[in-house]
Amino acid sequence: MANNHNSTNPKVDLIYRKKRNAEEMKQQVVTFSMMIFLTIVAFIAVGYDGIGEWFKVPFILTLAVIQVIFQLYYFMHMKHKGHEASALFLFSGVFVAVLTVLAFMTIIWW
Repeated sequence: MANNHNSTNPKVDLIYRKKRNAEEMKQQVVTFSMMIFLTIVAFIAVGYDGIGEWFKVPFILTLAVIQVIFQLYYFMHMKHKGHEASALFLFSGVFVAVLTVLAFMTIIWW
């Protein structure tokens, strides 16, 4: 479905907007459900004694990163056109932050 839909018939435009909004709402509900599921999995991982601490921490951090990506992509509307510049700055800031943390971890631990 094309994002730029213009016609001379307002009724067609209304139908298109309703369909697009319904699809967007469906994606947000599915994403929200997946985020709730990931949160439940994280709580189970913390509460389960059979899993070692060396697995729990990276696993929960991985789930947190996945949820942040969902938040940015779906709920902050980074997937829409016109958000390329802000997405570039946001992700370059995340890259610099991760690089800084890795550099300090390397300096301290090695």
